Amino acid sequence: MSQTPAKLEKFLYTAVASASAGRDGRIKSDDGILDMPVVPPKALGGSGAAGTNPEQLFAAGYAACFGSALSLVARLKKIQTGPVNMTAKVSIGPVGQAYGLAVEMIAEIPELPRDQAQELLEAAHKVCPYSNATRGNIDVSIRLA
Repeated sequence: MSQTPAKLEKFLYTAVASASAGRDGRIKSDDGILDMPVVPPKALGGSGAAGTNPEQLFAAGYAACFGSALSLVARLKKIQTGPVNMTAKVSIGPVGQAYGLAVEMIAEIPELPRDQAQELLEAAHKVCPYSNATRGNIDVSIRLA
């Protein structure tokens, strides 16, 4: 039985970007800040030319969003985390006749005891919009470095 996704109560912000020519094209945001070539990585048969790819963009977005979710949870719990670094590893591979993604999210929170850092990491995974969007759809693992 599939679950109906939660509806947003209101839109706080809407990002707008366009892509032309898929993995051999260009991406642009409506404000012009993001404007770069998209090229397949060598591992997927690409030339290795300068540019980004959808997996890198997803990894960057997820890592940034997760870091913000962790900061929010820490603030609500009145915990001073010190520096936090999030690294997202996004992998692509076959799933039957299609393709799918997997994510490994790695947190570095060196100034907190591991048990407290782990608790924040798990709480952030519950509130992060990317985690909520991917939950039940792709394999996401979270861990401390």
